[in-house]
Amino acid sequence: MTSTTSRAPQQAPARRRRPFNTRRAGAWALLVLAIAVSVLPFLWVLRTALSTNSALAANSASLLPADFTFGAFMRVFGLQSPADAIAEGGSGATIDFWLYLKNSIIFSSITTAGAVFFSAMAAYAFARLRWRGRNAVFSLFLGTMLVPPIFTALPNFLLIKNLDLLNTMLGMVLPYVFMTPFAIFFLRQFFLNMSREVEEAAMLDGAKHLRIFFQIVLPNAAAPIATLALLTFIGQWNEYFWPLLVGSQDDVRVLQVGLGVFKSQAPQGSPDWSGLMAATLVSALPVLILFAAFGKKIVNSIGFSGIK
Repeated sequence: MTSTTSRAPQQAPARRRRPFNTRRAGAWALLVLAIAVSVLPFLWVLRTALSTNSALAANSASLLPADFTFGAFMRVFGLQSPADAIAEGGSGATIDFWLYLKNSIIFSSITTAGAVFFSAMAAYAFARLRWRGRNAVFSLFLGTMLVPPIFTALPNFLLIKNLDLLNTMLGMVLPYVFMTPFAIFFLRQFFLNMSREVEEAAMLDGAKHLRIFFQIVLPNAAAPIATLALLTFIGQWNEYFWPLLVGSQDDVRVLQVGLGVFKSQAPQGSPDWSGLMAATLVSALPVLILFAAFGKKIVNSIGFSGIK
């Protein structure tokens, strides 16, 4: 004889509420404030770019676009005539966006490729080769990071002028195309953490340092090198003072300098703020896309390289 017993369904234990934590609430408040401070300027730039200049003054406190239009972006890409620009409250100034964009890409790409390549070779020499005065020279390289770039601007300008390289792309990229102290330090930290066993085995087989560097070290250092290239490209993309100092003609003018010239050109008496904000937003998009795509890799590579 069997008997069946029915069991009442068990109720899930009630979820305990966490007590209010003042420190946690303060941390969340600071995080929200930091996000707001970072995001609001971009929203304000977008709001200005989607407005007409004539409506900005009358709606200066509004967070939404004033008299919504894509006219500013059309002016940036050369799709709007000066008469239509003036009708929307623009200044009538023009910007050769595509030429400046091409110059910025060339300038940033050449300086990034040269700086990363030569810095990688120097970092390998500091990390693997043994020679007299190595630590002293490396300390000297690190000491140059304390020198403000403005101190070297005038000597570099005089050198480029004496070489008759003003208003040329070569004169613009020359001071940046070689190694930089930060890049050497960044890659040296990674090379010091690499295992020497494969390199020693290659030396026993008769491989020289140059072959080891290109066939063993560089492939294994692809991640930090890509991270360094991205950081260098972003810095060179935002470079302003040196291209302004050396490249004053349109054929070599980069985008950041072109935006400053566009702001200063005001035939109607006031800058074209909508067009300027639209051009600024478009010029920042490549860097934002790169950082959004590779931001996590940057953080991981910096942590692995030992930079605190």
